[in-house]
Amino acid sequence: MYVSKLALTDFRSYPQLEVALTPGVTTFVGNNGAGKTNIAESLIFLSFLSSHRTPTNAPLIRLGADQAVIRSEIVRGDRTLQIDLEINANKANRARINQNPTKSQREILGACQIIYFSPEDLDLVRGEPTFRRDFLDKLLVTKSPRLAGVLSDYDRVLKQRNTLLRTRSPQAAIAPWTEQLIKFASAITAERVALVNLLNPYVTNNYRELNEVKPASIIYKSNVDGLSSEADANHKLIEAKLLEVAYQEVERGVTLVGPHRDDLILQLGDFPAKGYASHGESWSFAISLKIASLELLKAQGLDPILILDDVFAELDQNRRARLVQATKLAEQTIVTSAVESDLPEDLNGVLFHVSNGKVTK
Repeated sequence: MYVSKLALTDFRSYPQLEVALTPGVTTFVGNNGAGKTNIAESLIFLSFLSSHRTPTNAPLIRLGADQAVIRSEIVRGDRTLQIDLEINANKANRARINQNPTKSQREILGACQIIYFSPEDLDLVRGEPTFRRDFLDKLLVTKSPRLAGVLSDYDRVLKQRNTLLRTRSPQAAIAPWTEQLIKFASAITAERVALVNLLNPYVTNNYRELNEVKPASIIYKSNVDGLSSEADANHKLIEAKLLEVAYQEVERGVTLVGPHRDDLILQLGDFPAKGYASHGESWSFAISLKIASLELLKAQGLDPILILDDVFAELDQNRRARLVQATKLAEQTIVTSAVESDLPEDLNGVLFHVSNGKVTK
């Protein structure tokens, strides 16, 4: 898979931009603020329908414009898809596939599959559980786009149930939402546990290849004991746990059980990486998670695009070399860098310069 054409209208700093892309490595070099990361962000948004830099749509739309538009041509084997996405601040986004409107923007999920790595990914190791949950869920949606609907349904049910708990609504009003919560929570936790089980050996191997001494592993953690990759079994466990904490939920006005409270534990030897890993070990773990994700998707017959957003300046020679090796796994890699000298010498490919909103070879 690769993007052969990308056109932006009123996206971030670009009134208009059109760039032709090819398989292999494509690098965008430009000073901070020049707009190179905006290009990477547009592809990430196309893949996940969300940005890795902002939780809302408004900052993506150029100041003074009503909407932003991302247009792309995506090549998969002998087939080319045209995917267009209209981003709006105060109404639903609209998408087209081969110029045909879709009922929902979610219909384009899976058309452009991406694994991205940026300096913000240190939050996977050092940050709060929400970063690690988001990592798992994005990987799940990349692997199985249908799960985006399940995750969205869970969020909707969770918000409604929390509202009812907060307003101390009668149990009869809460019960139907509890049933739905358990249904979606069971499916999500089963998928997450299965994903962690698949991903773990890839993480362990990648961390070892970075010449790190301590063994690395990942563990799915929940306040519901015994969760597995079987949704039916999880249903019974989550239902029992909710009964156990029912009084506490009413007192606190919030749902205390479910995938929104779970975590992915990153383990180094006998200790959690968070709070114990050095700066270098944290980088190694973040790199391992991302390359492991790429390898897992490749092993399952997918071919995601790899995006390396402004990371080489942060890394030593050994970690840079590992990322260069990872570019060989992807049919297309997009790299951004503030300074050309930060790029590894053996990172060959097409080079673009980004300056004052213009992209030139």
